[in-house]
Amino acid sequence: MAKIKTIGILTSGGDAPGMNAAIRAVTRAGIYNGFHIKAVYRGYDGLINDEIVDFTTENVSGIINQGGTMLKTVRSMEFMTAEGMQKAYDNILKECIDALVVIGGNGSLTGAMKFAQEYDICCIGLPGTIDNDLYGTDSTIGYDTTMNTIVECVDRIRDTAQSHERIFFVEVMGRDAGFLAQNSAIASGAEAAIIPEDSTDVDQLAQFMERGIRKSKKSCIVIVSESPKCGAIYYADRVKKEFPQYDVRISILGHLQRGGRPTARDRILASCTGVGAVEAIMQGQRNIMVGVRNNEVVYVPLSEAIRSDKPFDRKLITVLDELSI
Repeated sequence: MAKIKTIGILTSGGDAPGMNAAIRAVTRAGIYNGFHIKAVYRGYDGLINDEIVDFTTENVSGIINQGGTMLKTVRSMEFMTAEGMQKAYDNILKECIDALVVIGGNGSLTGAMKFAQEYDICCIGLPGTIDNDLYGTDSTIGYDTTMNTIVECVDRIRDTAQSHERIFFVEVMGRDAGFLAQNSAIASGAEAAIIPEDSTDVDQLAQFMERGIRKSKKSCIVIVSESPKCGAIYYADRVKKEFPQYDVRISILGHLQRGGRPTARDRILASCTGVGAVEAIMQGQRNIMVGVRNNEVVYVPLSEAIRSDKPFDRKLITVLDELSI
């Protein structure tokens, strides 16, 4: 196996607070350990279009506190074609990149895995997604910041909910995972969370309505995990029909959740996994994601990291139920 001399870095998919801290960590740890660093702008599209530049420590100065990603990001459809992947590989050869660090979520790491399988290139993934849905790591880069943003928004919404004695359905991101909804509901003192891991039928809806709307509690906050079919609008419409006596409102937080300065926790996670990515390359590891479990850096095969069945702690559902009476 040829010795790795040059590491490429890219961010892909949805942006997440802390991605810049991860870029900084990979760049500086790489240079510290004698590697040449090249940054790829605009994700996999940048590989295809050769948007690749040399990076030094100065390029990443002052970015640890910034949200988003300085390398920009796209969801590349062309990369998932054989022709697009070939163009990307040709540019990797042209730029003499020996290993590629991909910072992104499930789709991004799936792309890295397929790229590694097709062209036998060393790919290292960093878990950059607000959804916290990657298997093998306790938390993903951006998750903590996003949860804090949601809690801040819900705190403000509750002021209006209480003033007007309203029921608010607050829709948050998370795609097919309910980590954001469940934990932000506990942290914000919400009365209920509707998540993919705990399907809600008519009786369950009636149950939390009865529990949450009491003589002493005439306002109510329900956190709903986004869904094309059963989002906040769906549940609000049901309450309007089944409990017409209540004043119901909807707040969809949307992309507001993605932005903002990363929390200390996300900066530390990004820094530790970024350094871990360089250490993995030095150890000769290939095609793994760098995560953190029980405060220890761990290496997870990409095929495992993208699994759709990341364990959900169902005790959290009981915690919310007991505290929302």
